Parts: sequence; C-alpha cells; structure tokens
Amino acid sequence: MNASDPSLDPSAYQGLRPVQFSADARKLRLLDQRALPGETRWLELDRLEDIAEAIETLAVRGAPAIGCAAALGLAVLAEGFADARDAFAADFEAAAARLAATRPTAVNLFVAITEQRDALAAAQVRGGDASSWRATLRTRAQAHVDVDLGACLRMGAKGAGLLPAGGVLTHCNTGALATSGHGTALGVIRSAWARGTALHVFVDETRPLLQGSRLTAWELVEEGVPCSLICDDMAGALMARGEIQAAIVGADRIAANGDTANKIGTYTVAVLCKHHGIPFYVAAPWTTVDLSLSSGAQIPIEERGADEVRMHGGALRAPATVPVRNPAFDVTPAGLITKIITERGVFAPGELGEV
Repeated sequence: MNASDPSLDPSAYQGLRPVQFSADARKLRLLDQRALPGETRWLELDRLEDIAEAIETLAVRGAPAIGCAAALGLAVLAEGFADARDAFAADFEAAAARLAATRPTAVNLFVAITEQRDALAAAQVRGGDASSWRATLRTRAQAHVDVDLGACLRMGAKGAGLLPAGGVLTHCNTGALATSGHGTALGVIRSAWARGTALHVFVDETRPLLQGSRLTAWELVEEGVPCSLICDDMAGALMARGEIQAAIVGADRIAANGDTANKIGTYTVAVLCKHHGIPFYVAAPWTTVDLSLSSGAQIPIEERGADEVRMHGGALRAPATVPVRNPAFDVTPAGLITKIITERGVFAPGELGEV
C-alpha cells in the first residue's frame, strides 16, 4: 500500500469512531466501554469531573483513545473558561492538571495535553480573543484525532504482511475502541484479514477487567473475523500444541530501548512466545514511544483498586479483606520483542532511538 491508497485516508474511514465531538462540538462524545458487550451506550460530557471520571473508570480506555479524549475534552471545557487572557490560561492549566492525574502510564495522554497547551500559547501570542482561542483548541483537538486515525491505518498497512496464516494471539483490547478508530495491534489484524490472510484470532480474556472478552471479542464478532476466546492461562498450552503462529499486542508506553509497558499479562505472553519460538509483535503509534525514558524501569505503573480483582460481575469472588496487588500494566523487556510496528515503519526494539 502507498499514501495514495484510499484505505489510508482518515476522511474515508467508515468504521467505528468511539471518541469524537458531539454534533455541535460542545461536548465530548464517548462510546461507554463499561457497558459493552451487553449495551451500546454513548456518553456526552462537558464537565471536567465527568470527563476525568470517564477516563479513570475506563468508560474510555486504550492509550491512543485516552489521548484523543483529553484533546477533545480540553476543547470542550474551554467553552467554560474565563474570557480574560490570563484567566483563560489558568483555567486551562487547572483542567489539564486534573486530566493528567487520571492515568499515569499512557504517554499519549500527556502528548495530547502538551499539544493543546502549545496550541493555546501560540494562539495567545498571536492575539485575538477567547473565541479565537477556543476555535484553536477545537481545531488542534480534531487534528490530534485525525492524526491518530491516520497512524492506525498506516500501522495496519505496514504490519499486515508480518502476520502469518493460522493462529494469532492478542491480549487486552487494541482495536477501534482503544483508539480513534481501526486500532493498533487489532488494526494490524484487521488489515491482514482484509488482505486475505487466513488467520484465526485467539483472544485472551485479559484479567481482571476482561477487556479481551468484553471488547476485543465484541469487535471481532461484529466484523466476522474468525476468533476464539480463551482464558489467559490457556495461551501456553495452545502454543505447545502448535495452534498459535504469532502474537501481537499494543502498548501504553515504549521506552527508548524498546522496553514496552502494556496491560498486565503481556510479559507472560512474551515469555511464552520466546520459549516456543513464536514471533511477538508490538503495534503502537509513534506518540506511544517515550524517548525521554532510557528503559522500562522508568515507566510509571498504575496500581488500581483492589475490588477490580476481588469482585466480578458486581459479586464478591474473594474474601472482602484479602490484600490485593493490582498493577494495571507490566513491562516486557525489549529482548522478548520481535518487532515494533508504528506508522513510521517496522523496527527492531533497539532501533527506536535512531528514528
């Protein structure tokens, strides 16, 4: 595929777009992922705390989607900022600080906030009034979303040829729901399937919040892509039986050396792949690469609430007082990663710092 391919044009994309402006661009419109797969429910939000809580409670999740929600959210919130120059900037910073505190691991969140901060600063230097500053934030936010979608489409095109026919394992959700559309790792799978690769996707359910079974399986079933849902501790057995030929996952942050933070359980999949001689791919937009961090040891890992593990389906599944460890992510060392797929190309982990 090349840049003239219409399948790479974000404006022609007809698939799911889970993070968007409302029709009047005054609200943040989100497909509420907490309700899936049982209910398709859209939220329209214009209050800071509602937007922050939507990110914290995983109504919107996935590193690129979180970044898009923050970019659009700041533009929506600007409608309520004071009109005076300094007060407008102060209101922006207060909103940005609250959103920045929602999820510490996904670097896309901080990229989006920085983009909006820089856009506002440049607009205020140019002059104008609050109306023009609000317009600038809306334009910059939509550009962030469009760039992410374009990156997902190009990533799919660049990575599709790497996936073999046969079983492909994925972990967590990296599809349209986790991005502005199409997806990262699941986007590569989509693109490979569209090319005619006879693959069968094995979907880890992904404990403790089941993003694989609730979200990835939902996306694949909706599109008619052959798939099977498996529990997380089944992957090794299927590899040993020769049913899995490749694994592909997303990322929330990638350090300069290629160490990659992704949903808890990813490291285990990578170790299993190494043992069985199976290629292990990471697919993520370039915004996920954090060259300021030399290794994965510097990536902040979010620790979430104990009841996400103690409870399931609203019912207690463990002693109410049992201590719980619930890191949301783990770090896969670069040495376990075969290739990293981005919209800029496909790289060995050690090549990222040279781009």
